[in-house]
Amino acid sequence: MRPEQQGIEMAVLVSVGRHPLTGRARRADQDARGLELALGLESRLPGSRIGLLHAGPRSEESESALRGYLGMAAGAGMAAGAGMAAGADQGLGSLTLLEQPEGADAISALADHLAAAMPQLVITGTRAERGEGSGWLPYALAERLGWPLVNGLAAVEKVDNGVATLLQALPRGQRRRLQVRLPAIVCVDAAAPAARQSAFGPARRAEIEATPAAADVDHELAGWQMAPARKRPKRLKIIKAASARDRFKAAAAKAEGGSGQVLEGVSSEQGAEAIFTLLREEGVLRS
Repeated sequence: MRPEQQGIEMAVLVSVGRHPLTGRARRADQDARGLELALGLESRLPGSRIGLLHAGPRSEESESALRGYLGMAAGAGMAAGAGMAAGADQGLGSLTLLEQPEGADAISALADHLAAAMPQLVITGTRAERGEGSGWLPYALAERLGWPLVNGLAAVEKVDNGVATLLQALPRGQRRRLQVRLPAIVCVDAAAPAARQSAFGPARRAEIEATPAAADVDHELAGWQMAPARKRPKRLKIIKAASARDRFKAAAAKAEGGSGQVLEGVSSEQGAEAIFTLLREEGVLRS
């Protein structure tokens, strides 16, 4: 008889997304996929609890977007933020909002809250749909807390004795099985399960519990100039061919793969040197 897996404490970091066509505030796609993954894990591990956490300013627009997450788990056992120790039979009752002014750095506030709550698994999206969108936040949190980080998460297969077995998405549909000791931070992207629809009634009845948080000014962001992104024209390759058949073959030809290199069993210094060399060869870094 297989031993029953124990429930775990989970924290899902959510953000205010942006619709790609209308620009209106919405729940972020990757964060919603992270919550969907947490809900699936909660259903398989009785006794698990989920906390929803967001850091940023409170406004009517952001509150409407955040309630899109609150309506995803109607009837599911859920607790939030500092209320993780409460019973999980309360349903999706609230979301913890670490209230900060516009332009404040969320990393310090999130790190302090997670260090106090000590969830076993922190789930976040790979990149925000608003603001900097650099994807740096989970890495900064992992460095600040000293926890391991796994990106490109596709699924959590099991959790046993404080060790989680994860399925990581790789290019071209490949998957890699990893084991990581908890507590840990995982990032999800489009490879994770699609999020379910949000129920309007439970989303409106749930509460957003605002807590004042540290308001460290993001000096780097303050010096940036934000502008709507525009699609750049793609440079066309000039095809020189004598016949129509040659022109068709050149247009339909697949791009040749690059000279990729897989590094295994190397030190952190060797890996960093290989990445630095690649960036210089691709022209990202200039000497």
